[in-house]
Amino acid sequence: MKSPSVSATAVTIELNAVLVALTANEPQVLTLEDGGLLPSGPFESEHPTLQSGLRAWVEQQTHHPLGYVEQLYTFADRNRAQENGRRIVSISYLGLTRERLSRGVRDPEWRNWYRYFPWEDWRAGPSPLIAKEILPRLRKWSDAAGDPALKRERRQRIDINFGDGKDHWNEELVLQRYELLYELGLVPEASSRAGSVSSPLPGMPMRHDHRRILATGIARLRAKIKYRPVVFELMPDTFTLLQLQRAIEALAGRTLHKQNFRRLIDQQGLVEETGALTSQSAGRPAKLYRFRREVMLERAVGGSKLPLSRPA
Repeated sequence: MKSPSVSATAVTIELNAVLVALTANEPQVLTLEDGGLLPSGPFESEHPTLQSGLRAWVEQQTHHPLGYVEQLYTFADRNRAQENGRRIVSISYLGLTRERLSRGVRDPEWRNWYRYFPWEDWRAGPSPLIAKEILPRLRKWSDAAGDPALKRERRQRIDINFGDGKDHWNEELVLQRYELLYELGLVPEASSRAGSVSSPLPGMPMRHDHRRILATGIARLRAKIKYRPVVFELMPDTFTLLQLQRAIEALAGRTLHKQNFRRLIDQQGLVEETGALTSQSAGRPAKLYRFRREVMLERAVGGSKLPLSRPA
């Protein structure tokens, strides 16, 4: 039997980073090449671990050190990008940091993640993009199904992922929504599978499948802030409760019920007063708080559903 060639069997391991920061109550993601790529690089033999390899690549490319990091997902689809006949397997990571100005080898840029997924921002109410552009196309796709069972299945997928555009919104289904839009050829990235995409939905595209990786990172973080205090990795050393609320709202893409949010924070004992006040030129000064990092050693923080406000 003829042995397979090296190019037919070789696999390249690529490390990707979804590096998130918060600036002025907006979620930012670190990108390269005019926002078209996430920081990435190959896993090489001199890297002692996958995570150390990721840290080395990100710091080399962006001059930005990584803080909190966790493995996100492994993308190994056969139709992923290939180089020199090698199949690429991507191991992605989610990192949280505080934005700072820096210039690396490939000129990194912080981009608001809602530039890539504008339909995911419900802080000012339901996204008008869903009702005006997304749902009409999805319903047309559903109605085109000749088989009643297939039509019913498509309608269920629409209802689960997008609802009616006014209510029943699950903010964690970022990846499922993007993949449905990709399947229907409504995003530019689908051109690699179905040729040119006519009238793509608003939203900045990314090269390869990096927008899919970003969607995975956003979904993971939105789920994680409900049961682990990871949001404090993005906060300054001291902050007001309103700043903390706005930070969580920015990540979730939803508004929180103010009184219920403050009651939840008080019950969990995650923060403590510093004794200082904000030095605002206008308005009443607000109390400054700090994260009680030792609480992580004292007890396991139980999961709590965020007190999200219902759309008007």
